Amino acid sequence: QVQLVESGGGLVQAGGSLRLSCAASGRTFSRYTMGWFRQAPGKEREFVAAISWSGGRQYSGDSVKGRFTISRDNAKNTVYLQMNSLKPEDTGVYYCAASMSMATTAEGRYDYWGQGTQVTVSS
Repeated sequence: QVQLVESGGGLVQAGGSLRLSCAASGRTFSRYTMGWFRQAPGKEREFVAAISWSGGRQYSGDSVKGRFTISRDNAKNTVYLQMNSLKPEDTGVYYCAASMSMATTAEGRYDYWGQGTQVTVSS
């Protein structure tokens, strides 16, 4: 069992930056692929980024490539999402998730989810 708690969301102007954090409970954090997903109002949840258990592989969704970076610190049981050059279309609830599958971007392969943190980008 893994419990995930996101933090770092907020209101930011377009062009600004935010760093989201996701703290995980449990001693098996380093065994999980970690991912970030987001859901805008009235839209389906979409993949943002994922990182392999070792941190050696990262994946990003097309809409955030070159602007968002995922990283993890297994000693701190924490995964991060650095978001730069934010746009109004990045607005949404951002969810952290953990998967026992190897570096997957598929939402259905994630086993544990956080409660989400709101990110709002004003124009």
